[in-house]
Amino acid sequence: MKRSRSSNAWLREHVSDSYVQRARAEGYRSRAAYKLLQIDDREHLIRPGDLVVDLGASPGGWSQVVAKRQQGRGRVIAVDILVMEPLPGVLFLPGDFRQQAVLDRLQGLLQQQKVGLVLSDMSPNISGISLCDQAQGMHLAELALDFARQWLQPDGCLLVKAFQGFGFADFLAQMRQTFRQVVLRKPDASRDRSPEVYLLGRSLRT
Repeated sequence: MKRSRSSNAWLREHVSDSYVQRARAEGYRSRAAYKLLQIDDREHLIRPGDLVVDLGASPGGWSQVVAKRQQGRGRVIAVDILVMEPLPGVLFLPGDFRQQAVLDRLQGLLQQQKVGLVLSDMSPNISGISLCDQAQGMHLAELALDFARQWLQPDGCLLVKAFQGFGFADFLAQMRQTFRQVVLRKPDASRDRSPEVYLLGRSLRT
């Protein structure tokens, strides 16, 4: 099947993208690794010894960053509906995080240990219907927040992708009700045209 003009344009942009080129040169699985690297350089989220849960992890760029920065001191559990090739120091749980059975399996792997950092780079499958896509994206962010409320250490952090648009203000209010400190970050590695931003919540309110 012949590619559309839009898909050809995306392919050209992707191939020439400086972060795609850096990822290949430096051994990261995706350009998304640089989003976490840039946020962590500023915020110092990744702490040796912590249990880290990476939601929407495939192909593994964020889990790679965490494992490298923890240097073998900590645990990383990665979850995704898509297949992810094995990574040293990372336990991969395949499945759809929206399903209760997958959440139950994840909670079993935690072995009652509280989590130091929850990462969520989850995105919906884009349908092209903007209101539908926005609603699905915010739903994934809310699921990550619900998980963090239950499993984070009192001084733990949640870094979650959200999409600016309908429902974003309400989600931001939920974050502020849950955490003592909430900041918005858009790293340089995020494409300017993308409505994605990352919300960072620190220290659960009791």
